[in-house]
Amino acid sequence: DVQLQASGGGLVQAGESLRLSCVASGFTFGTHAFGWFRQAPGKEREGVSCIASSDSSTIYADSVKGRFTISTDNAKNTVYLQMDSLKPEDTAVYFCAADRVNYCSDFDLQYGMDYRGKGTLVTVSS
Repeated sequence: DVQLQASGGGLVQAGESLRLSCVASGFTFGTHAFGWFRQAPGKEREGVSCIASSDSSTIYADSVKGRFTISTDNAKNTVYLQMDSLKPEDTAVYFCAADRVNYCSDFDLQYGMDYRGKGTLVTVSS
């Protein structure tokens, strides 16, 4: 069965960095697109970033553009989210997702993907 296991969350101060990892299993990694989403308490889910494993094309939400970087290691079936210059408003549960259409669009960030894993909590203190 499909599994997406995120890790790497924690408590950091504003301006610091974290790298999240997501290990995928149960499907062919190289035929899917992957995304990171987040949800803060009392707020709606927000699509953060997406990467197509076929050509490594990426898209980002405006709120994280220039600060976050998504990448994949196809040999390890792993998706990463490097988060730099973190802000208190980045505090949320982050979870990874996968889509059977190996292409990224704003539609994916807005409406979600086919598969979703459990999240990891990121807390940024001011």
